Amino acid sequence: MELTTVWFVIIAFLWTSYFFLEGFDFGVGMLLPVLGRDDVERRVVINTIGPVWDGNEVWFIVAGAATFAAFPEWYATLFSGFYLPLLAILIALIVRGVAFEYRGKRDDARWRARWDRAIFCGSLVPAFLWGVAFANIVRGVPLDGSHEYAGTLLDLLNPYALLGGVATTVLFVLHGAVFLALKTSGEIRFRARRVAEIAVVAAIAAGGSFLLITQVQHGKPVTWLTAGGAAAGLLLAAVANRRGREGWAFIGTGAAIVLAVVTLFTALFPDVMPSTLASGTLTTENAASSAYTLKIMTWVAAAFTPIVMIYQGWTYWVFRKRIGTSHIPAAPKKKPEPVR
Repeated sequence: MELTTVWFVIIAFLWTSYFFLEGFDFGVGMLLPVLGRDDVERRVVINTIGPVWDGNEVWFIVAGAATFAAFPEWYATLFSGFYLPLLAILIALIVRGVAFEYRGKRDDARWRARWDRAIFCGSLVPAFLWGVAFANIVRGVPLDGSHEYAGTLLDLLNPYALLGGVATTVLFVLHGAVFLALKTSGEIRFRARRVAEIAVVAAIAAGGSFLLITQVQHGKPVTWLTAGGAAAGLLLAAVANRRGREGWAFIGTGAAIVLAVVTLFTALFPDVMPSTLASGTLTTENAASSAYTLKIMTWVAAAFTPIVMIYQGWTYWVFRKRIGTSHIPAAPKKKPEPVR
């Protein structure tokens, strides 16, 4: 296997890991105002991802850095042509991270409510725009002979891309609801399961439609298997959630996300950025770095990727137990001011 193909597979793995892990993060953030009826319940919801959300975002950083190093032409075209959507994603992620850290800095209901809205918006915007971006990558965008983006922002907001954004949003909401049912106890757990029952219907409708169109327009024989596997994962999640088997439901939603992303990357290969014009298509060959660069990167990835995976797996193992409102300490009562 050529190193260009190896690095296409590695980048696909990094993005798949990011969407699998950050997917339930985004889902939890979007469900914060739905499942958190008061401040204690909202703290429970946030605490389910509190120890892991920043570690999950590392996969995005690594995926972007790997794309820059292995396929600099792809990186340059992607980040220049998709500048505004990617900037919106970056701002949303920054606001979301600040909201997690600052929410509890003041004992004030309005202060917390503002940051709760920031968490919701900071989760919704990336969940939607990542779907729009990857749908456009698979569909193709107007690139000229110099591999420069020759379209406008409106070209990115085509029906297929918007459907991709809806599909990722509802998939992440479902993934987050199942994760909350797996990680919480008491009333929040049962509320999350009820939300998952609704979300799985929307995920099957939007996600199934998106994958079917992708398969018809851009698919290959093998992607029928991965797309069908994604649909089977959603069905597994629906059945397991109804039976109260949250672990199996989470496996189902995770498999659906993983196989959906694999379907997109498999349909894309060997291109990395198709052009809708007569020329300009970027492939794994004309977008790649030198063979020496890819060789050095391969050794580095082989050495450090297992370490990162083991450490992150250990983190999830440490924080594996359910949490509920009983685990949230009561807010200290304010001392009455002395009467003068």
